[in-house]
Amino acid sequence: MDTQDCVASWWDMVVRNLRSFPHSCSTLGRKIASLYNSFTSKPLKEHIFPPLMNMLIFFNFFKAPFLVDLKKPELKIPHTVNLYVRVEPGVILGIWHTVPSCRGEDAKEKDRGWYEAALHDGNPIIVYLHGSAEHRAAPHRLELVKMLSDGGFHVLSVDYRGYGDSTGEPTEEGLTADAVCVYEWTKARSGTTPVCLWGHSLGTGVATNAAKALEEKGFPVDAIILEAPFTNIWVASINYPLLKIYRKLPGFLRALMDALRKDKIVFPNDENVKFLSSPLLIIHGEDDSTVPLEFGKKLYEIAHNAYRNKERVKMVTFPPGFQHNFLCRSPTLINTVRDFLSEQWA
Repeated sequence: MDTQDCVASWWDMVVRNLRSFPHSCSTLGRKIASLYNSFTSKPLKEHIFPPLMNMLIFFNFFKAPFLVDLKKPELKIPHTVNLYVRVEPGVILGIWHTVPSCRGEDAKEKDRGWYEAALHDGNPIIVYLHGSAEHRAAPHRLELVKMLSDGGFHVLSVDYRGYGDSTGEPTEEGLTADAVCVYEWTKARSGTTPVCLWGHSLGTGVATNAAKALEEKGFPVDAIILEAPFTNIWVASINYPLLKIYRKLPGFLRALMDALRKDKIVFPNDENVKFLSSPLLIIHGEDDSTVPLEFGKKLYEIAHNAYRNKERVKMVTFPPGFQHNFLCRSPTLINTVRDFLSEQWA
């Protein structure tokens, strides 16, 4: 192709692009107008509150402690292996499996296969469902896991979707599916060894949601422990320390409720316990300012009234000094848990 042909070809291309330019601008303009109309057709609060409440409830973006290699749990806690469980396409959960301390020597240099086989060794198993923010390597969570391990329990510390190195984005439905999946995965490997769901704070809502879903399937969970539970997320939210100062603002509570409804965030512990039959232990600190003790007492009252077998429901309160995250430091907690589960599983 000679120079004249090249110039002609280039000019034809320029002309075609110039002819299509108005159409491209028109298309872009229509898209911008559509987005603008969509935005302005709703009150500003509808754009702000739902994502804001989603962020405050799950707080999964706060991935502390930072610079932790979640694939190497042995750097944080002994006789523990990292594993991943696939819940659904696009959602893979990171989990730490800590064996009882009495099996610590056996666990040295063992792979995931050995740890899975150990789940049916007769030592009881706890699937730990943590609260909002941080991940499975948070110091107060490791304290609890170590206490349970020293007390003879296997512990599976689960990071829900969107937490830690787990994939996906958190929703109430999604977290519930995560808990059900991990429980069923554990039961498939535990033989006759019992498995308990332990939820803390936000995790109590995940635990009762999952327990109800499994009950409806005809497979009640072996036991449930709720640490610092609330009645439902609506009540918990209006008492959340960061939001208390805004409660008197005109329309704030209604905007809050609408946002939770739009995000489909309920975590109705108070309704869920009415449908459960599994042994249920509620533990709560007297000086818990994040989820006040009155919520745990109210939930216990609802559960006790609903259960046919009243002996399956128990509540234990702990004296001041442990606040919201540190019941694991109580010298009586491990015996409280072991005694309750031994009695229920006898």
